[in-house]
Amino acid sequence: MDIMAILTAFLVVAGVGLVLGVLLALFTHFFGIEDDPKFKAVRGALPGANCGACGFKGCDDYANAVAEGRAAPNLCIPGGADTVAALSEILGVEAEAAAPKVAFVHCNGVCGATSPKAIYDGIQSCKAEGMVFGGAGSCTYSCIGCGDCVSVCPADAICLKDGIAHVDPRACIGCAACTKTCPRHVISMVPRDAVVANFCSNKEKGADARKNCKNACIGCKKCEKTCPNGAITVVDNNAIVDYEKCTGCGACAAACPTGCLKAVNFQ
Repeated sequence: MDIMAILTAFLVVAGVGLVLGVLLALFTHFFGIEDDPKFKAVRGALPGANCGACGFKGCDDYANAVAEGRAAPNLCIPGGADTVAALSEILGVEAEAAAPKVAFVHCNGVCGATSPKAIYDGIQSCKAEGMVFGGAGSCTYSCIGCGDCVSVCPADAICLKDGIAHVDPRACIGCAACTKTCPRHVISMVPRDAVVANFCSNKEKGADARKNCKNACIGCKKCEKTCPNGAITVVDNNAIVDYEKCTGCGACAAACPTGCLKAVNFQ
């Protein structure tokens, strides 16, 4: 093989690459669009979680919208009050931070309270298992426990324990990614300062609910009748807490016969 021919070909390719690189650099220098300094400032103030809690695809998308005036500066949940203050200063506006929230699993169907109705041997996915005979558990409203929420949590705030998902409220950044991926919708966002919560999502009538899970809400309405502030309403056999009315007196939890209403501390 002619070594000179190989060397010549190499030099030609290298030369072409060098010329193209120089031309590209010159084109970028003279014709390139500079980044918006406001976008840079806004993007730098965001935490970079890219969780989508703001309603946009990620931090870059949200930063563009804020810089262009298409989005409010208080939509970044993980950033909290500090991020809102920083963005407000950059934009020269005033904005209040949204009330901090935390993900909560409305299920207490642990292994000792419920039982399997079948053996599932398939893809380890809550969505997949739920599509097969409604899931392997006896309660069709319970946490399936395959961990779809665990895989989407950007803060590693969720783990599986005793057959169901558990959220570490101190690690949760409030992005709500888990609520969107849960096929049973047993995870919801509740105020971080909440003092009571319903640990059950079952909507069956009392006898059926209790048959499938010892810890189920039976829709007896004792909590509703006991609450002095009208903060508890039983809808479809399940107690719903209105956190704007709740004062944390604990009367509902004391009256609950199955213990599905419990005191909580997310701080």
